[in-house]
Amino acid sequence: MSRIGLSLALLLCCVSTVPADDPPDAKKLEEARKGKLVIRWHGQSMFEIIAPNGTRIIIDPHMLEQYRVKEDTFTADLICVSHPHSDHSQVQVVKDFKKVKTLHAVNKETNEWHEFKEEYKGIKIQTVGTYHDSQMGLQRGLNGVFILEIDGLRVVHLGDLGHKLTERQIKRIGAVDVLMIPAGGTYTINGLVAAEVIKQLNPRHYIIPMHYGTLVYDWLLDLKKSGFIEEMKPGQVKRIPINELIIDTKAPVPKEPTVAILHFWSTRAID
Repeated sequence: MSRIGLSLALLLCCVSTVPADDPPDAKKLEEARKGKLVIRWHGQSMFEIIAPNGTRIIIDPHMLEQYRVKEDTFTADLICVSHPHSDHSQVQVVKDFKKVKTLHAVNKETNEWHEFKEEYKGIKIQTVGTYHDSQMGLQRGLNGVFILEIDGLRVVHLGDLGHKLTERQIKRIGAVDVLMIPAGGTYTINGLVAAEVIKQLNPRHYIIPMHYGTLVYDWLLDLKKSGFIEEMKPGQVKRIPINELIIDTKAPVPKEPTVAILHFWSTRAID
């Protein structure tokens, strides 16, 4: 607990309501979240996003036993699925999921991209088609990028991206404030290619790696073995003591983005 307490300032980023020398207290965290954008990582590529207006979004839900995700675990207003593989499309983790608006970036039946722009409960949503591999989908099929505009910030989830982006894809994705990017190799880009994609998109506020190996799920390379950490500037990398990032959407654009390594039990991401 002391290690978490000493590191808590990293979690809160622009929030000063929780002292750095306090353990993560539920009441203080709840206070810190008010009016902020909350992003929680649940392992693999699954994120729970709570907008400042209260809209809840689940992206790429899985039911991996290692991350303790089960049916009826979450509440959500919107579910986003980047592609139909089983570790990204378990919508039943959301309570009453059949009544929840669900957006698929790839149509499983037709094997085509479902690209669209729309708005739902104050969130602007867009998808851009990409591939799950470097051979135009011949190995693993199609993949979709989700762009969510939340309280003025553009949050981009790359799904299981398997290649560097084309100029057309970069242009269609547009400005990026918060980037969620796979980095574990094997089924997606590795850390070295992820670093190149980061340069292509130039995110302004945060970079959140995902889909990499941890102590509880070692099918993928961790961030050090994948080459991701070596490609980042040491001063940019912040290890968050819990799996949650609290973002002040009104904060000014920093000189360089923070690479936020969200904790999930004991991850050897940068050890």
